[in-house]
Amino acid sequence: MTELNAEHARRAIIEHTRRLAESAAAAGPDAAVPTAPEWSVTELVAHLGQTQRWVAEIIERRVTDPAQLPTEMAELPADPGEWPAWLSESARLVVSACSDEALDAPVFNAAGDGRTGGRFWLTSVLNESVVHGFDAANAAGRVLDVDADVAAALISNHFAMLTSPTWAMLRSESAHALRGTGQTLQWRATDTADGTGAWSVERRPDGAAWQPGTREAEVTVTGPARSLFLTLTRRLPLTDRKATGISVDGDADLAQHWIDNTAHVAD
Repeated sequence: MTELNAEHARRAIIEHTRRLAESAAAAGPDAAVPTAPEWSVTELVAHLGQTQRWVAEIIERRVTDPAQLPTEMAELPADPGEWPAWLSESARLVVSACSDEALDAPVFNAAGDGRTGGRFWLTSVLNESVVHGFDAANAAGRVLDVDADVAAALISNHFAMLTSPTWAMLRSESAHALRGTGQTLQWRATDTADGTGAWSVERRPDGAAWQPGTREAEVTVTGPARSLFLTLTRRLPLTDRKATGISVDGDADLAQHWIDNTAHVAD
């Protein structure tokens, strides 16, 4: 599984939160968010800051029992002029909580997979910061750059989430739709530094499974890691090659079906 160095992930959370704050200010609090149509910019800002503070509390308290998860969310300042500082503090709190020591401490992992709770939450917060940073940039008419190694780590996280025990339990409709009779798909990044940006999926009768690396597949989706990640999270269309630099070789309907039935959009 492609993972970021923890310090790199912490820096990326700070940076993408800062960019979101700048985009939110440029768009305005009442602006619609085209890639998250049920939200305004105000709701987007509240969601990210509240999520970061909620996760920080989980890790700081070393919560291991889901019944003990925090039940109250932080309040977004009424004045949009205070949002950049509030978001900056939210990012600082969660990054501070995700210390090297905390990453391997006993903490509840909501995915129920093999990761420690701290590492699960660190990647989840990074995912939220990047995806919703794209949402805010889109609302402001801006372009969001995402480093290839960050995007690659989040693609691995995306597949880990979709094939996790918790996903099968809580998003059963999606998990069922991703089953198959052995259909194979792969995604290949063209810009990862070490050349390891490849992910293979097999749709089995008992559920989808993924592994890093390449293999023969019925469809291969190739492009920059940023574009692959934003397409998988349904922020960019699979079919707009000019905008994304993505090419699809093989059964394009199979790739589109996968995307259409994956609800993991950092909600």
